[in-house]
Amino acid sequence: MPLQHFFAQILNHLLAGPITALMNWIGHPPINPAAPIDGTFTMELLGFLLLLIFFILVRLTLEVERPGVPQQLAEMTHEFVTGQTEPIIGEKYKVYLPFLTALLLFVLVNNLIGLLPDVDTPTSNPVVPLGLALLTFAYYHWQGLKAHKAGYIKQFLGPLWWIAPLMLPIELISHLARILSLTIRLFANMFASDLLILIFFALFPIALPVIFIGLHLGVSLIQAYVFMLLATIYIGNAIAHEH
Repeated sequence: MPLQHFFAQILNHLLAGPITALMNWIGHPPINPAAPIDGTFTMELLGFLLLLIFFILVRLTLEVERPGVPQQLAEMTHEFVTGQTEPIIGEKYKVYLPFLTALLLFVLVNNLIGLLPDVDTPTSNPVVPLGLALLTFAYYHWQGLKAHKAGYIKQFLGPLWWIAPLMLPIELISHLARILSLTIRLFANMFASDLLILIFFALFPIALPVIFIGLHLGVSLIQAYVFMLLATIYIGNAIAHEH
């Protein structure tokens, strides 16, 4: 039995009743009330638990003189995200580091989970990138509203008052298109990577598919970085004061 289905069965055995009741309450009943939790969500949850364990290890093993491997990885990640976000966001970048770091690591871990045997990459399911895109969309608008209050609407009206009726729908469509862009970019790349590995494992000996496993690793790293970078750009634009 594939790993993701094995874990999904365990979760459904433990939580099917409460989850089904919750979904019925919000008006979105599950297709299968006996098994409302699918393999994709199970692997997402596994990725979350792996990250939680990692951060707990970092917290428990903090050392100034002799940092351990988890601490070194955490410091490298912090330095990398800082190096990417500070030039874009500016002096207030530290406020957004927790969100952007968590976003980068969550996307990366969910991309890499696809390297496990008989496991579909969670981000190759469009629902997962869509959820992350909606979260990013809500977050950067929230930060824009915090930074500018009611003045945030000026970003959607353009520099001249008389072109505001034209600029408003254009800006609204542009911002909504960001959700589609983030979703399709991540989903399409990870789905294509999964498909290549599946095809070449079926057609050729083990040596050649190893190349595509390496390709999946590279795609996973790049797509996690791009997702985080675009989120950084959107936040930087939302809080910029020259608008």
